[in-house]
Amino acid sequence: MSLEAIKAAIPHREPFLLLDEIVEQSDTRIVCQKTFTGEEFWYRGHYPGFPITPGVILCEAAMQAGAVLLSKHVDQAADAVPVATRASDVQFKQMVFPGDTITVEVELTERLANAYFMKAKITTQNKTACRLTFACTLAPKNHPNV
Repeated sequence: MSLEAIKAAIPHREPFLLLDEIVEQSDTRIVCQKTFTGEEFWYRGHYPGFPITPGVILCEAAMQAGAVLLSKHVDQAADAVPVATRASDVQFKQMVFPGDTITVEVELTERLANAYFMKAKITTQNKTACRLTFACTLAPKNHPNV
């Protein structure tokens, strides 16, 4: 599915939209891809002369994929957005460089009311770059500071 489908499902936008396409999706699993061009703002400082994708960016890509997956489970009229509430068991196993494409696989493992529990695996060049488990909840969009 296209970038437009991703934008219809989650509120993230450039320069912090970290998914390019949905490769496959079911009710409990999603696979997305993202290619890093090397022009992303974080490479200027992480690290000059040896740019690598920050691990937190990989985690955020997984959470964005999870939010797209959750869009099938939440009432779109609820006027709420999924927000991360926990990340655990994070493991970084392979560096991701400018020009690399990552594949982000997220599986919904449990739902308790408005809490959604997921596990993610990010791969690049057929090697695991990152694994994590995380949770999201739905937050109202009507925050007083927005």
